[in-house]
Amino acid sequence: MEWNENGLLPLEWFKQMRMNSPVIESENKQVWSVFKYEDVKAIFTNYEVFSSQGLPSSEDPLESSLLRQDPPKHRQLRKLVSQAFTPRVIESLTPKIQAITTSLLDEAEKNGRMDAIADFTSPLPITVIAEMLGVSMEHREKFKEWSDALVGDHPENYYQCQQEMSEYFSVIADDRRRHPQDDLITKLVQARIDNEHLSDMEIIGFCILLLVAGNETTTNLIASAMLGIDSLPEVRAELLADRTLIPAAVEETFRYFSPVQLMFRQVKEDTVLRGQELKKGQFIHIWMASANHDEDVFERPEEFNIHRNPNPHLGLGSGIHFCLGSQLARLESKIAIETLLERFPNYRRDRSVELVRQDSTMMFALKELPIILK
Repeated sequence: MEWNENGLLPLEWFKQMRMNSPVIESENKQVWSVFKYEDVKAIFTNYEVFSSQGLPSSEDPLESSLLRQDPPKHRQLRKLVSQAFTPRVIESLTPKIQAITTSLLDEAEKNGRMDAIADFTSPLPITVIAEMLGVSMEHREKFKEWSDALVGDHPENYYQCQQEMSEYFSVIADDRRRHPQDDLITKLVQARIDNEHLSDMEIIGFCILLLVAGNETTTNLIASAMLGIDSLPEVRAELLADRTLIPAAVEETFRYFSPVQLMFRQVKEDTVLRGQELKKGQFIHIWMASANHDEDVFERPEEFNIHRNPNPHLGLGSGIHFCLGSQLARLESKIAIETLLERFPNYRRDRSVELVRQDSTMMFALKELPIILK
C-alpha cells in the first residue's frame, strides 16, 4: 500500500525478526520479545507460566483491572461484566450505533470533508461505551485524550491521566452508591465477589479499561479499514458491489493492521522457548502484529485480502483474555463502513497531508486521517 512506504507499519522489521530472532532478549536482560504466531498464541493461552497479573500494591488502577488478572480472580471479574456484552445485548445496540453513525456523517457532509479520527472513528465508539457505562458525553474530548495517553509512549502523560481518570470515576461511583441507575457503573458498585464488594481501585480499573478498550481499538480499526479501502480500488469495488463482504474486510483489517500491536506478560516460572531460557520475573512483549503476518500461518501475509479464509488472526488476543468487546467492535465497524460506503462511495484520503502515527508502540493509531467526501 502506497501510504506505508514511510514505514508506518514495520512489516519488514517483523519479517526479519521472525526469520532471524523470533525470541530475543533486550540488552538489559529484563524483557523478551516474541514474534512468531505459534509462540504468541502459546503465551496467550498458558497463563500458568506467562502471567497477566498486576502489582497488588500498585496505585495504578489498571493493575487491578480484568486485563491484569489471572484466574481465579480474572474469571470472577470477567463474569461480572460479561452480561453487558452478550450477543443479544450487543445486537440490541444496532439502532443506537446506526443513529450515531448517521449523525456524525450528516455533520461531516456539511463540510464536504472530515478528519476521520476526530470527527467519525473516535466519537462513535466513545459515545457507545460512555452510554453503557453511564457517563456524560460532555467530557468526550477528554475521554479521547485520556485514551491516547494510556496507550502512548510517554510515562508522565500516562500517570497524569491515571490520576485524572481515578478522580473522575471515584466521584461517579460514589454517586451511583447513593443514586443507582441502569448502567454498568451501578452494576459494578453493587456487585459482590465472595460476598465482598469490589474495591474502589477495582471499580476504577474496570471503568478505565472499558472506556479505553471500548473506544481506542475500535477507533483505530475503523480508521485502518477506511485507509485500506482507499488504498485498494479493487477492494472498494468489491465492497460496493457486495456489502456482505464487509465483515470479512473487518477481520482482515484486524489481521493486516493489528490495532493492538503488542501485549505484555511476566514469566511466572523458568521456562524454555525456542531454545531460549526465560527466567522467572522477566517480562515479555508479545508482538501480535508480527504474528498476524507470519508466513507459516498466512499465505501472502503482505496482501490485504478480504477473501482470506480461514483468518485465525490474533488481533483480538487469544485464550482467557480474548477481547470481551469483540462483537461490539465488529458491529460498530461493520455499521460504520457500510454507512460510509453507502453515503460516500467515492470518499478519498487527502493525500496532501502526510500520515503520522500516534506516539504509541502498543497501538497502530494515526494522529489524523483527512478524508474528502465529495
